[in-house]
Amino acid sequence: MTMKLTRRSVLRWGLSLSAAAVARRAPAATGPSAAVAAAPIAIPFDMPGFKEPAFPDRTFAVTDFGARPGGTAMNTRAIAEAIAACARAGGGRVLVPAGVWRTGPIHLKSNVDLHVAEGAELRFSDRFDDYLPVVYMQRGGVRCYNYSPLIYARRCTNVAVTGAGTLNGQGQAWWPWKNRQPGMERLFAMGARQIPVEQRVFGTEADGVRPCFIQPIDCANVLLEDFTLINGPSWNIHPVTCENVTVRRVRVTTMGPNNDGIDPDSCRNVIVEDCFLDTGDDCICLKAGRNEDGWAVGKPCENVVVRRCRTRRGHGGIVFGSEMSAGIRNVLVHDCRFEGTQRGIRIKSLPGRGGAIENLWFRNLVMDGVGAAIHLTLRYARTPNDADAMPVFRNVHVRDLACTNARVAVEMLGLPGGDYIDNVTLDDVAIASVAGLQAEHVRRLRLTRVDLSPSKSPVMRLRDCRDVAIEQSKCPEGADVFLQVDGAASENIRLDEVDLSKAARGVVAGSDVPAGAVVTAPSRL
Repeated sequence: MTMKLTRRSVLRWGLSLSAAAVARRAPAATGPSAAVAAAPIAIPFDMPGFKEPAFPDRTFAVTDFGARPGGTAMNTRAIAEAIAACARAGGGRVLVPAGVWRTGPIHLKSNVDLHVAEGAELRFSDRFDDYLPVVYMQRGGVRCYNYSPLIYARRCTNVAVTGAGTLNGQGQAWWPWKNRQPGMERLFAMGARQIPVEQRVFGTEADGVRPCFIQPIDCANVLLEDFTLINGPSWNIHPVTCENVTVRRVRVTTMGPNNDGIDPDSCRNVIVEDCFLDTGDDCICLKAGRNEDGWAVGKPCENVVVRRCRTRRGHGGIVFGSEMSAGIRNVLVHDCRFEGTQRGIRIKSLPGRGGAIENLWFRNLVMDGVGAAIHLTLRYARTPNDADAMPVFRNVHVRDLACTNARVAVEMLGLPGGDYIDNVTLDDVAIASVAGLQAEHVRRLRLTRVDLSPSKSPVMRLRDCRDVAIEQSKCPEGADVFLQVDGAASENIRLDEVDLSKAARGVVAGSDVPAGAVVTAPSRL
């Protein structure tokens, strides 16, 4: 079976619409959310107090402080002196002009815009000792003292990295640490035991705890705009416990292990727009701390807009978790295209994380060549932690999604014993795939005009799901089974205005399914 996309359906799913065209067709945002300019879709939550940084019209060229291009001279001190002078003057722009500039870590200060001009490359040192002394940072959802991130800011207001130049992390030197990282295990254990952060000190090759590329932590009004980032040591753009973060027109290309592209972590009021990502791990991933350390910080990741972004490869296009213990809420993702990722939309966690991922809206998404178009799982790790700290996914809404060449259309893998995946709606979704929809232990699932074309039967499989509505959908021609229902906990599964005429067997219920658990409108049998 295949899904035919006519010109009409292509236009319906937005495959050929430019971002500008979408913006022209859409209603304007109103209320506090109107601060986010040119939104193609009205934002369904407020972003109070959102603002981008502004900088005085002063320029401090790093060459005036002794920086030398060519890729051999170390310019760490010259860049630091330019930043210090800019901050003392009340702020402005620190200019890195065209050329190759070798440097160690760059520490930003309030009211400073580090501007990497077109034709400039900041080439970061591959000597580990250059990133000492250790600084306060966060790694894998747990706070510690470690090698400095390549670009770092702590407790700053109004900071930016801008310009059409390139940031080259030379992460190949750090990537082998993925296979020998005793420090990460020790860090997670310290977080679980709530060892004081001041005692969580790393920063040795024996520990093997890699730094992030860009990490503002505890900052307000952060702008990252226009640059190209390549070959980061680990997570690349990782703002932590920041407020008012904008990431715009950034390109991230890096294939190393754990090379996430953009990871807002316990941040409030975030916009990620018009970015391109080709990564060795998740492309855009929202996080909120890991287990006990996430609960101790207690800051959710909230009020996030992701729009007009595109991916080429990666583990997931837009991802949530698995570090999410303080919660993730109020997220809008729209007008994005995900190609070649292992998943399109992915929400992942496991027992022991706690927290809730809730109030998510996805609109106007196009996918091609993904492993799974939509993937929700509470089984991210094989070995669960404290089962008393159960995470919850709720209020997840997907509308206007078109996907071709997927391995799996939809996977929703909950756990028995509670409503851990609750209230998921899919509206106007068309997916061509090998396998169709599989949902286990999901409560309140509504599928409206969901047209799946899997090459393998059944089209949809539900196990131990309850309060499910399948509406105005149709079975693809040649399907053996449209809906397979299993599990003794199955309850209140209804089909309404579903055309089953092309299925050899419309609905098949397992022997353990209670009588009356599945109701199909008689007129559609």
